[in-house]
Amino acid sequence: MSKQTRTAIPTNPIVVGKMGSTYGIRGWLRVFSSTEESESIFDYQPWFIKRAGEWQLIELEGWKRHSQDLIIKVKGMEDREAAALLTNCDIVVDSTQLPALDAGDYYWKDLMGCQVVTTAGYQLGSIIDMMETGSNDVMVVKANLKDAFGIQERLIPFLDGQVIKNVDLNARAIEVEWDPNF
Repeated sequence: MSKQTRTAIPTNPIVVGKMGSTYGIRGWLRVFSSTEESESIFDYQPWFIKRAGEWQLIELEGWKRHSQDLIIKVKGMEDREAAALLTNCDIVVDSTQLPALDAGDYYWKDLMGCQVVTTAGYQLGSIIDMMETGSNDVMVVKANLKDAFGIQERLIPFLDGQVIKNVDLNARAIEVEWDPNF
């Protein structure tokens, strides 16, 4: 393993998109972006993918918008067959490349696994997913096994001030104003 290959490993990997199907015969691929603005995915470089358990650095030769799709040309991919090997690979970057957020803004990845507790001290469970609804984000909270209300999962709106009373990422805890029976 060369020195360059060893250093080309994301230390804090985060998925920002996925490689799609091939486009044309010259090695272009569709890309599905998970970033808020789809073209922002190109702001985060370098890209990594994991193949056969090994990290692989992906260098872009170019990208463009084609109709509703984003398509990319990966360096070294000269034909459809080579590009097809990348289909369905997650696009990963090192999370240290993500911009710093304003106070009160959070990356979803940082909220995953946080314990959610009511202002009265009731343990609602932990965040297992986040959903975007258009009007606001929603926390998907997996209830504790012995939830007093027999609830397995709660959907709690992430409304700062109204529902969300305190977020402490160091303690991995979020305090909410929420009825545990709901």
